[in-house]
Amino acid sequence: MFISRSMLTVRIERVRRSDRKIALENGAVPGEPVKKDENSRRGNWGNQIEFVLTSVGYAVGLGNVWRFPYLCYRNGGGAFMFPYFIMLVFCGIPLFFLELSFGQFTSLGCLGVWKVSPMFKGVGYGMMVVSTYIGIYYNVVICIAFYYFFMSMTNLLPWTYCNNPWNTPDCAGVAGTPRANATFANMSAVVSGVTEIVNRTKRTSPSEEYWRNYVLNISDGIGNFGEVRLPILGCLAVSWVVVFLCLIRGVKSSGKVVYFTATFPYLVLTILFIRGITLDGAVSGIKYYLTPQWEKILDAKVWGDAASQIFYSLGCAWGGLITMASYNKFHNNCFRDSIIISVTNCGTSVYAGFVIFSILGFMANHLGVDVSEVADHGPGLAFVAYPEALTLLPISPLWSLLFFFMLILLGLGTQFCLLETLVTAIVDEIGTDWIIKNKTYVTLGVAIIGFLLGVPLTTQAGIYWLLLMDNYAASFSLVIISCIMCICIMYVYGHKNYFKDVEMMLGFPPPIFFRICWKYVSPFIITFILIFTVIQYKPITYNDYVYPGWSLVIGFAMALSSVICIPIYALFKIAVSEGSTFVERLKNSVRPDPDWGPALQEHRKGRYATTGPESVEVCPLKEELRDEGKEKLKDKETEKKDEIGLTIPGSNGSTLNPTPSA
Repeated sequence: MFISRSMLTVRIERVRRSDRKIALENGAVPGEPVKKDENSRRGNWGNQIEFVLTSVGYAVGLGNVWRFPYLCYRNGGGAFMFPYFIMLVFCGIPLFFLELSFGQFTSLGCLGVWKVSPMFKGVGYGMMVVSTYIGIYYNVVICIAFYYFFMSMTNLLPWTYCNNPWNTPDCAGVAGTPRANATFANMSAVVSGVTEIVNRTKRTSPSEEYWRNYVLNISDGIGNFGEVRLPILGCLAVSWVVVFLCLIRGVKSSGKVVYFTATFPYLVLTILFIRGITLDGAVSGIKYYLTPQWEKILDAKVWGDAASQIFYSLGCAWGGLITMASYNKFHNNCFRDSIIISVTNCGTSVYAGFVIFSILGFMANHLGVDVSEVADHGPGLAFVAYPEALTLLPISPLWSLLFFFMLILLGLGTQFCLLETLVTAIVDEIGTDWIIKNKTYVTLGVAIIGFLLGVPLTTQAGIYWLLLMDNYAASFSLVIISCIMCICIMYVYGHKNYFKDVEMMLGFPPPIFFRICWKYVSPFIITFILIFTVIQYKPITYNDYVYPGWSLVIGFAMALSSVICIPIYALFKIAVSEGSTFVERLKNSVRPDPDWGPALQEHRKGRYATTGPESVEVCPLKEELRDEGKEKLKDKETEKKDEIGLTIPGSNGSTLNPTPSA
């Protein structure tokens, strides 16, 4: 069939327009080539920026704002920075790189990756248990931030003065009492409060009473649940709906959301920092935060706190890093990403300290007391001390809105990854086409279950249970999980095999520094953290409330519930493995699964060209991999030119040669 040159030009233009339309629908920038998923069945990140931002949002959370500044000034101020960055270099970044490379190599979540040694799959289940606990109580904290955010939409913050029904006679507000509504009783309370401040004794602030008596309406103990706080329950529902909607299409939707949720908190931090350093007393607060007390360097507790903060802040052993990396393309440079994300996380912690202590220094200057008397950590800093300081600022509702909006975004960034970790593990484990196509329903189901399990934390005893979960459910169990993961990869699977896997994936072997850390230094530091945690253990308290023994038993049970998965599954796997003796079954249970390796056949080269376990010991040369990559790239470019330039689809689905015949 003859086709005129004009008709041919029109068809070519239609094809180009169609390609541009598809590119725009996929979020591509006009003028750039269309980027397709490498793993079409499972999906990939839209681009590498989305992965980095998501991982930054996962690692940078509420702990960067309310835990690090407190640990810093409690452990020697600027002197704490020294052990902190030592632990970052020798433990934080190596473990971060290990988990990213582990998930990226196999394109599987925290359960599927244990094809490397099936007996250790219990480690993956332990990660799921930990992520479940954290996801339940973390969203409750986010919902409280939502509540404060909504309550800040007013001309006067409700925790400014002591003339509210929930206040007690012991209340003493730093902003005084409004003249129009002042009563004799309230004035007496202010006078007594000022006397307490002068004598530097503990006072009850309006923000603390608002937190305890109104928001929480806290009961007298962990066993007295009381009633469900309906406003908090409503905010919890809002929080879970937001998380679900952002994950409705998995990493395709969450990858777009993080452009805002991962970057806007830095804008808010900068605004609050600029406002804070212009206040009277801000310099004294920052000095208190940074002034080094070098004698504390010799204290083992300082090094233990530094190691623990690095370990927990980066989110190691939660399963989230493995999950997020599993959606990377196979040859992505996760080594570069691990350094960028780890340094960004720790830099954010230091930066947040300046923001927090500039405001606290202003508050201490206003009260005429030392910074240590207004500094706090955990929920006390986020929902009591800092909100009280904000009442002293002009246009205080605006600053309150910004602060709590920042907390919401910081929390959501972590919550996205926690939920995606659970969903990905379930989908990968079932692995059918139906479950992959209907992943949205799995996400919805996990979100509903998470909401229902969080309802008890919205009762009058909810804060007691939230702190119990925070202190026990994700404590020493994370250290044990991470230690066993290092042992499995480095010593059971074999460090030489894993180094070759990383070289096959990245095109270069892991730097010698990371090889040494993975084999020796990081496991030693992890063991140190575990020993330190056990030696320095103290029963949990909340202000003056001492937890009863039965509640501590529940706390330890939650901690052990994730660890116990490891030996239980190991025994099960040994029992069902082939072999006539225990030793044979043990060897078969730790041998890599035949499916272990890159997910796509195109990447299963060299020693993965055959799927048998015996092929694990064969390794291609680095030069061979490089040559294969160049040849593959040339082939793809040739095919692309042929498709675009030479082949034009006809109206009946046939292909037409645009070159006119003689």
